[in-house]
Amino acid sequence: MADPLRIALAGLGTVGTGVIRLIETNRDMIAARAGRPIEITAVTARDRGRDRGVDLSPYGWVDNMHAMAERADVDVVVELVGGSDGPALTLARAALDAGKGFVTANKAMVAHHGLELAELAAIKSAPFAFEAAVAGGIPVVKGLREGTAANALNRIYGILNGTCNYVLSEMERTGADFDDMLRAAQEKGYAEADPAFDIEGVDAAHKLAILAAIGFGTRIDFDAVRTEGITKVRASDIAQADALGYVVRLVGTAAFDESGDEPRLLQRVRPCLVPFRHPLAAVTGPTNAVVAEGDFSGRLLFQGAGAGDKPTASAVVADLIEIARGQSGAPFSVPVTALRECAPADPGQRVGRDYIRFTVADRPGVLAEITAAMRDAGVSIESLIQRGRDHEGGEVQVAMVTHEGPERCVDEALALLDGSPSLTAPPLVMPILKD
Repeated sequence: MADPLRIALAGLGTVGTGVIRLIETNRDMIAARAGRPIEITAVTARDRGRDRGVDLSPYGWVDNMHAMAERADVDVVVELVGGSDGPALTLARAALDAGKGFVTANKAMVAHHGLELAELAAIKSAPFAFEAAVAGGIPVVKGLREGTAANALNRIYGILNGTCNYVLSEMERTGADFDDMLRAAQEKGYAEADPAFDIEGVDAAHKLAILAAIGFGTRIDFDAVRTEGITKVRASDIAQADALGYVVRLVGTAAFDESGDEPRLLQRVRPCLVPFRHPLAAVTGPTNAVVAEGDFSGRLLFQGAGAGDKPTASAVVADLIEIARGQSGAPFSVPVTALRECAPADPGQRVGRDYIRFTVADRPGVLAEITAAMRDAGVSIESLIQRGRDHEGGEVQVAMVTHEGPERCVDEALALLDGSPSLTAPPLVMPILKD
């Protein structure tokens, strides 16, 4: 058998210790599949004395993690520290510049600096892999990069954040409101103490930007992802969606808009109404799912655990096995010099149906004001539902479903209503996902 692939591991949290357990547990099987053993030669973390439930004595401890890039007994550096910048990025640059392989689960760093790191990896002929950065243990990066390599993809979309999916599907199951279910998610460990990155859609946007670059062969552009989280979704929206034949899910979507002279890329994360019969409607709890639509493959569904120590460790070690085999390819499907520049699409050009919920004062003429704004903006209303007020003098919720039409018309209607004293809260707009 060939010489071992020697790795240095930066970060010994749940994923880092999961990597150690996986390599120790499946050592012989991994060696057989990789064609050579995979050995950990060095580790580091902020607190050396903390008990992590694994024996670290066989491995060399490195006080300064950036020294890992300089060690002669390290072939690949695995970064599980996190953060889009700072020490993690410094380590990535140092490892690749030294010609060492670099494996990471750091979605934020890949979304913000993946292009730079891919360029450096190409110059140094060093492997750069990040399967664990998107959707935990689901092999969606390899699935898009290799499994759909012969296809022109039309659209990539899916449920990319387990915290949001848990909150929304539990709201659906229990009838509870957003704040209550977020607290429950935090108690169960599905949400961070500060959940902003998850519930505001930023985590899903990081993953979507990575998938779009891989699937479409475009230069990664996180800043072009239009992002809206789930904080405005109420229990009443969940119930109304159910009555109409839908569930509410936070969906990230990347698709080409070819209506103009040059193709433009629409990247968007926002809550959507998903038809009961759509595969994503059955995805509940802290699960991720990605759908890719190819011109020859048709619709492909990748589904599984989107986070956690074991699934994420599985993805990290899968990258290491690929590197050990000498099979790692271009990080974003094509050589970095061949990645295309693609301008952001105008979301107003999207044609579809929407669910719109207004929270209004309980007084005469409000409904007429809303429908007049829709008429003047060219929005055709398919159905209109008015819920009774919660208490004397309280607010009333008005929900509508539009006929198919350009999104810009809905935007114009809401602009006409902006500042109206009849509206007591900003409207919530959720696109209806097509089958």
